[in-house]
Amino acid sequence: MSTTTLYSFRRCPYAMRARMALRYCAVAVNILEVSLKAKPAEMLALSSKGTVPVLSVDGRVIDESLEIMHWALEQNDPQDWLLKDDLVAQQASAALIEENDQLFKVYLDRYKYADRYPEQPMEHYRGQGAVFLQKLDDLLQQHDYLLADHPSLADIALVPFVRQFAHVDRDWFAQTPYRHLQAWLQRFLESELFVGVMAK
Repeated sequence: MSTTTLYSFRRCPYAMRARMALRYCAVAVNILEVSLKAKPAEMLALSSKGTVPVLSVDGRVIDESLEIMHWALEQNDPQDWLLKDDLVAQQASAALIEENDQLFKVYLDRYKYADRYPEQPMEHYRGQGAVFLQKLDDLLQQHDYLLADHPSLADIALVPFVRQFAHVDRDWFAQTPYRHLQAWLQRFLESELFVGVMAK
């Protein structure tokens, strides 16, 4: 019998979104928690990148979180996270995820670790990231979730990063005007899906 193994790190947002997709799709997977200071040799043998998540399935190695999510959704997508009958929504989803991964993540890292980036004050990086938060809040005025009235790939791919941004300064996030985004984030943090993948 083949074993599907995910090398993960509990608090890594990329690993979080991979775990949520695998759990949602009900894929039987053996999750190995990795110490980032002492990465296991078998993980490095599978992926020389040395970053989590890494999925090993039937001799195939997938070491990009988004690819892991797509692989899982190919197996099973009961709530239509892929929005498969809506091409416009699919394109919007891809664009949001790309903006999150390529741009918002840069501002998030600079905001969270502002002492490493002394070129600008922390508030400057927060302001740059907040442009994306405003965009998400605007989308959430139209639906309960980013692109539909149910969760989709975009929601799951983005929520760990928004969570991380919100938690840098919770008091600041709580007083922002992003009411829809705050409610969306809280709904995810309390969901069975998120609570399940974050259990120690």
